Amino acid sequence: MIEDAARAIADAERIVVLTGAGISTDSGIPDFRGPKGIWTKNPAAEKASHISHYLDDPEVRRAAWLNRLDAPIWTAEPNLGHRCVYELERRGRLLAVVTQNVDGLHQAAGNDPGNVIEVHGTVRYTRCWNCDDRRPMRETLDRVRAGEADPPCLVCGGILKSDTISFGQSLVPEVIDRALRERRVRRHAGDRVDAERVPGGELRADRQACRRRGDHRQRTADRDGPPRRPPADRPDRRHPSRTRAEYLTRLVGF
Repeated sequence: MIEDAARAIADAERIVVLTGAGISTDSGIPDFRGPKGIWTKNPAAEKASHISHYLDDPEVRRAAWLNRLDAPIWTAEPNLGHRCVYELERRGRLLAVVTQNVDGLHQAAGNDPGNVIEVHGTVRYTRCWNCDDRRPMRETLDRVRAGEADPPCLVCGGILKSDTISFGQSLVPEVIDRALRERRVRRHAGDRVDAERVPGGELRADRQACRRRGDHRQRTADRDGPPRRPPADRPDRRHPSRTRAEYLTRLVGF
């Protein structure tokens, strides 16, 4: 199966890569429900990921800001899997990376930010829930270190959160439209997608669902998804020493 997929990628000239949490576990960023997952080790942390709890409970926000201070994402480096995805771009064969990850490691690996579609947002920035003011996360973390336990927006005094999509919060329609449109736009222009690969995750979008601040075209993610798969950081049972990143090297020929 790996050999067949590798041949398909070798023959492809236009590739869209879809990535999830599994590609970043080798960088030291835990997934959520795996054996070493964030919520597995700290079930209370899951509460902060629900937008209603985050907005309604100052204690949840204070705990979330403390957790952000020393999150492993700030010291994480791109791993072999990220470099394999960048290699496709370097060879001129990558149309886009559609990622559920919020860590920014695809860009850190060298991928053009314009080619990375972050469907769940990014933890590298904050956004005000009231006025939409957006600025680098590090600025707000400096305020937390200086003693602001729940720093408000500097523009309007509203609630700040990471610029990511929480449970109960709808996806940004423009981002999802772009992710779903990628193949259609290329084909309309006489182009085509030759291959799609999904290292470390999957994405489902409900085109019918809810709205974000009055936008009835809104799409929402089913973040729980279908029946759970094995944790993203679990090695292949047939080859216990191989990680997903190592499989990617075989697929890409890197």
